Amino acid sequence: MKVCVIGTGYVGLVVGTCLAEMGNDVICVDNNEKKLEDLKNGIIPIYEPGLEELITTNVSEKRLTFSSDLKQAVEKSLICFIAVGTPQGEDGSADLQYVCQVAESIGRYMNDYKVIVDKSTVPVGTADRVTEIIKKQTTHSFDVVSNPEFLKQGAAVDDFLKPDRVVIGSNSPKATTIMQELYAPFLRTGNPVITMDVKSAEMTKYAANSFLAVKISYANEIANICEKVGADAEMVRIGMCADKRIGTKFLFPGLGYGGSCFPKDVKALLKTAKDNGCDVQMLEAADNINKLQRKHFINKILTHYNNNVNGKIFAVWGLAFKPKTDDMREAPAITIINALLEKGAKVQAYDPKAMDMAKFHFVDKITYANNSYEATKNADALLLLTEWNEFRRPDFEKIKNNLKEPVIFDGRNQYNKDRMVEKGFTYYCVGKA
Repeated sequence: MKVCVIGTGYVGLVVGTCLAEMGNDVICVDNNEKKLEDLKNGIIPIYEPGLEELITTNVSEKRLTFSSDLKQAVEKSLICFIAVGTPQGEDGSADLQYVCQVAESIGRYMNDYKVIVDKSTVPVGTADRVTEIIKKQTTHSFDVVSNPEFLKQGAAVDDFLKPDRVVIGSNSPKATTIMQELYAPFLRTGNPVITMDVKSAEMTKYAANSFLAVKISYANEIANICEKVGADAEMVRIGMCADKRIGTKFLFPGLGYGGSCFPKDVKALLKTAKDNGCDVQMLEAADNINKLQRKHFINKILTHYNNNVNGKIFAVWGLAFKPKTDDMREAPAITIINALLEKGAKVQAYDPKAMDMAKFHFVDKITYANNSYEATKNADALLLLTEWNEFRRPDFEKIKNNLKEPVIFDGRNQYNKDRMVEKGFTYYCVGKA
């Protein structure tokens, strides 16, 4: 099938590449010429496991091309995916200016029937808005479909190639059939294509992400209670997760959720609810708990040092909001590091993939180590903020020798507290007294 994907950010790049991998002819469109030139030369702007190899293969096979010519891309394509950014506005709402600009351009360049797909995460009613914009620009027939993405950073390629479900929001039998045909190769294992009306599909993405955010905040609130009463949050989690009704995922206590989706989507859903007169106390609580969780961790550090970290040096392991990505949007590390810097502390940081992003956020405010052990040299304590695999089984004797004092603040519960104490460390984690 002939497809164009407008926007080569995280979602657009994964979607376009994976569609090409299944034999479709895909044009990825962007207005950033430098970015397009890099992509054509195999320089990928994001870190996502498996993505670089797929881009290289599909570009060489000429199934995947990159272009700034939106007019030509629209004219050549039956399906046009809108995958541009929807940044958070000051009031928490999703900013749709880029979606609307693209919709207007698509309408202007249409030369035949098209299926316009909202792939960006957009609030309920966006498809109606896109429809009205396009109608003003063309007399050609078209349909607007909502096809929310459910891609986990660090596993996005697998999520797209082997989805557990595909949601298609469509009010047109013709558009539904075309979308089902497009996704058929991805669902040969029998996982469902779920078709529904457009507004329900738009709501599904926000509902799913916000529910997962609630689970994370719930796990953190339980962990905080465990610390006060002397219970072990990990044992409590295991006991809970054995109940099939609850499940095992997104119940790990830690530093809260971050990234480009959960924080933004919760706030956008809160704004939608407010605009429609709905009282949504659970979502508000999840958002507040997430903010407080980082403060709780910072307070552990400050309490250990009697509220005086001026001149202290902290080694930080992990800067990305989660492992297997270089994304630092809403990362707990930003909040925690900035709080320590404001109190006069110094930071020596290392992350396997997010060092360039960190330099964008912190510039010269912190020191950037070449590896994890270098970060610990002459530091007063180690802070583990992202659970990269390479941090799971480190050389603790080396860490102990590098640190001025054997102190670890583990925001991801990577290590066994009893063993750490046996090794001579003062060890703080989440959910244990």
